[in-house]
Amino acid sequence: MARRDEIIRFCDELLEARDWEDYGPNGLQVPGAPEVARIVTGVSAHRELLERAVASGAQLALVHHGLFWDSQPRSLTDQMADRLRIALEGGLSVAAYLLPLGAHREIGNNALLCEGLGFELDDRPFAEVRGRAVGVIGRSDGIDAVALVRRVAELVGREPLVFDAGPAEVSSIGIVSGAGAAVIEEAVGLGLDAFLTGEPAEHAMADAREGSVHFIAAGHYATETFGVRRLGEIVAQRFGVDHEFIEVPNPI
Repeated sequence: MARRDEIIRFCDELLEARDWEDYGPNGLQVPGAPEVARIVTGVSAHRELLERAVASGAQLALVHHGLFWDSQPRSLTDQMADRLRIALEGGLSVAAYLLPLGAHREIGNNALLCEGLGFELDDRPFAEVRGRAVGVIGRSDGIDAVALVRRVAELVGREPLVFDAGPAEVSSIGIVSGAGAAVIEEAVGLGLDAFLTGEPAEHAMADAREGSVHFIAAGHYATETFGVRRLGEIVAQRFGVDHEFIEVPNPI
């Protein structure tokens, strides 16, 4: 058993969670059992994930997309009340890390995607959001563009949407997991050969063609499983608790 508050403090410090101006609160959002023997991780704190977390006997859920967002009304909807009821009645604590878990240079979604695709991290900042860079730039001696798309598909477990308007050999790539399609303009401005994100946008096809860059949209969900899973593995090893990543596939 481990103390919930010690786990949360560790995660907050590792991810520098308090230093981010984010779209919702980072860290503990719902307090449950103070002692933790089992944690689950997942991308989004929706009903299915919370139900499965409680059914698995977990006391703590670490997620990328939390329950609360600044853009939502302050009063509870029926849907939100149901989600909270599942967590509270099940003694399940819920903690979320959004931008910090995308941007972290070692265990963030973007860094892990870069590593998984065989690129070396570039030191330059990329894709600033609310005052801090969240994306990464990867460098390589050269990867065949077709082979790169195959690598993406194998890494995320699904076929990406591709606008193959860049060079035949890719030596540089910008990466922003999730909903980062607008950042293609920055990738073009930096002269990158490819840009990888989760969700596409209507303007991306023209931007890719006119900017001579490969645009690869591999799925919002699919590109954001990496960081939270790695965080769970680190917590499990450090605190001696069980860990399970709960997969709830989402085609978006």
